Amino acid sequence: MFLKYRYFLFCLFLISGILVNLSKRRTPLKNLLIKFLRVTSLKRNRKVKGNLVTHCEAYDNYVCLSDPQLKGIVTRLYCRQGYYLQMHPDGALDGTKDDSTNSTLFNLIPVGLRVVAIQGVKTGLYIAMNGEGYLYPSELFTPECKFKESVFENYYVIYSSMLYRQQESGRAWFLGLNKEGQAMKGNRVKKTKPAAHFLPKPLEVAMYREPSLHDVGETVPKPGVTPSKSTSASAIMNGGKPVNKSKTT
Repeated sequence: MFLKYRYFLFCLFLISGILVNLSKRRTPLKNLLIKFLRVTSLKRNRKVKGNLVTHCEAYDNYVCLSDPQLKGIVTRLYCRQGYYLQMHPDGALDGTKDDSTNSTLFNLIPVGLRVVAIQGVKTGLYIAMNGEGYLYPSELFTPECKFKESVFENYYVIYSSMLYRQQESGRAWFLGLNKEGQAMKGNRVKKTKPAAHFLPKPLEVAMYREPSLHDVGETVPKPGVTPSKSTSASAIMNGGKPVNKSKTT
């Protein structure tokens, strides 16, 4: 009898997972499932097989929900080089030793399993990495704005581009600051070096809407201007060099 009961719970979880993937109106169903699993596990005074309750709660951090939305954090990112990552009003990125300025505040928004978007709190711009390894600010959330968040051996966090890596070796491209606090090209940053090691210092937990994914090279249409497929704009990179959009696609 107990074996059938466990199979029933397992089937119910699989069906709910399919519905989650097929529809965005999934909050009531998933919440109901979590409550049901909590109650049944407490009644039997044992863990549900596969730790389904814990899995559902962790899933909240990465799955886009209509109400509520994604659960992220407002944080400062301290680099092992001795600088806090900061975004200037024009979107330029570098490091500073001043931990009191608002330019060092970032929204860390989960957009996938161990995948985050890094958005400047004051500017509203996303950190992105193009096909040449340069970091630049993006008004729109594109695949170039996705970074894989991993914990390194020394418990520092490293952020690598989800879109680009070395073609021959497959080595990832990382977010990093050099000894002078300047942003580095992602293909020149090694995960074993202090340049790539960041320590998030969370200030508060916040709720975010899932960013709308746009194509690389797409721009925000200006008021009174009809959007065109041929319309393109150069992104601002560190060092003031324009990005050739044809090379990033």
